[in-house]
Amino acid sequence: MNAPLHAETLRRPVPAACLDALRARFGDRLSESSAVREHHGRDESPYPPMLPDAVVFAHTTEEVAEVAKLCNEHRVPLIPYGAGSSLEGHVLAIQGGISLDLSQMNKVLAINAEDLTATVQAGVLRKQLNEEIRNTGLFFPIDPGADASLGGMAATRASGTNAVRYGTMRENVMSLTVVTADGRIVRTAGRARKSSAGYDLTRIFIGSEGTLGIITEVTVRLYPQPEAVSAAVCNFPTLDDAVQSVIEIIQMGVPVARVEFMDAASVRSVNQYSKLTLRETPLLVFEFHGSPAGVQEQAETVQAITAEHGGMDFEWAERPEDRSRLWTARHNAYFAGLQLRPGCRASTTDVCVPISRLADCVRDTVEELDRASFPYTIVGHVGDGNFHVLMLLDAENPKEWEESETINHNLVRRAIAADGTCTGEHGVGLHKMQFMAEEHGEDALDLMRSLKHAFDPHNILNPGKIVSW
Repeated sequence: MNAPLHAETLRRPVPAACLDALRARFGDRLSESSAVREHHGRDESPYPPMLPDAVVFAHTTEEVAEVAKLCNEHRVPLIPYGAGSSLEGHVLAIQGGISLDLSQMNKVLAINAEDLTATVQAGVLRKQLNEEIRNTGLFFPIDPGADASLGGMAATRASGTNAVRYGTMRENVMSLTVVTADGRIVRTAGRARKSSAGYDLTRIFIGSEGTLGIITEVTVRLYPQPEAVSAAVCNFPTLDDAVQSVIEIIQMGVPVARVEFMDAASVRSVNQYSKLTLRETPLLVFEFHGSPAGVQEQAETVQAITAEHGGMDFEWAERPEDRSRLWTARHNAYFAGLQLRPGCRASTTDVCVPISRLADCVRDTVEELDRASFPYTIVGHVGDGNFHVLMLLDAENPKEWEESETINHNLVRRAIAADGTCTGEHGVGLHKMQFMAEEHGEDALDLMRSLKHAFDPHNILNPGKIVSW
């Protein structure tokens, strides 16, 4: 584990004057209760809880700016908190301080259907946004497994099952409203589809994980709901056969909307968790968007390619309720996997590699995991070369933790050697910091550190994440 040693020694005291000012301003929207602090001091990562000293619930960008000014004045760490669904320790208060909960900033501020954009507060959840825009005939496609907040999704540069066709948050965020460390409010861009006006501040903050500024509003691209949608499940004798099929499909330019891989253990877990009856072999789940004729053509092409690689039982899910059930089960694969070993703790990791290197990377990873002393599952957004490993560990067995970290290290280094990345969508947080220099080089890491020093000279914004001070 990359957990800070002697974490308690890293905590910075919160001056009484700072807490008094926050109490006076926010009243019962400032909480120092153990239960609330505990909730905000943990996420879905395997790290032990690291609690903030207090939690503030903000309602507006201006309130966020007030909190930032106070924390900056008193040199108090400030950690933005959305839905708490992060997997790599992003929201943990390593140095104590104030957890800034943005979940009550949950208003959809503007829907510009003609321009295919929507502007939302940071606490709006992805499912909420799609519910509110349903009657426009539009949808927002980025769908990480969790029902995450849009601010958190921008902060971690999230993606999901639709990335192969619609891209990630990087491609689908047009502008942000950001509060800086010293409490200034900055809008990074307008709603124009392109601009050559200066530095791209939007992209600087996307993926910054709350270390450079606090995202309070997000303007995103929307897309027309497709005329026709069809999903299909295809089983394979081996994992390698499934991955090779995807590589050929992508290289032929078939515009599939989603293509997801699940290994046999993952299929077994979602069958149990979501009450499905999928055949428990490696499988691919496809979804096709377009006109009825276009969807049929895509499906026929994919079916022919998969058959060449041993694909079988190509089963269709054409009714909306069947597709919804299937994709909900896929999104719940993390929680389903936990049920394979009751009482376990999970260590999750993800990497992304060029599609041409995906089969080798997955194959080598599976060979190593098959020798492990603990169960595991693999799922993947294989259409864009991204896959996830879930290792199910005995929390009381340090040897299993050590073994899982060795496997994680080997997987990441395998991906970097293949010209890939240590994290395709989970983000850096704490867990992947150790690989940043290996992936980017020391000079690039120094540039990132220079950005951090320039944007946050007192190191109050989510300190101890992405780059060391």
